[in-house]
Amino acid sequence: MAKFERHIFVCTNQREPGSARGCCNPEGKAGLHALLKQATDAAGLATTVRVNKAGCLDQCEHGPTVVVYPEGVWYGGILAEDIAEIVQSHLVEGRPVQRLVLDDTCVNTASCAHKPRASGASTTSAQSA
Repeated sequence: MAKFERHIFVCTNQREPGSARGCCNPEGKAGLHALLKQATDAAGLATTVRVNKAGCLDQCEHGPTVVVYPEGVWYGGILAEDIAEIVQSHLVEGRPVQRLVLDDTCVNTASCAHKPRASGASTTSAQSA
């Protein structure tokens, strides 16, 4: 079998209800992971794209969060209705879905406009920074 061309990591971490940081998997069912697997399989990508469950990706304020490697594209605020667009645009056509891509200033930083510990910032849209 050939190596996978891409790996998608889907945060399936759970936090307590009402957590200030938010939660990527509030129902505990890993629904986005299942939908991404189904969509990649339906697009004929099962042998080239691996969809993985991940523990906390430490982007809770931007959740639900997904990261695609090797490109290192971080998506935030993902909804079930975004899955088909991510698969078609990014995985099939090679064009990340810009409206869902997290700003570089928000990924793996101690604070950004979306994190409560950033001087009283709110948890509004993950895409604007």
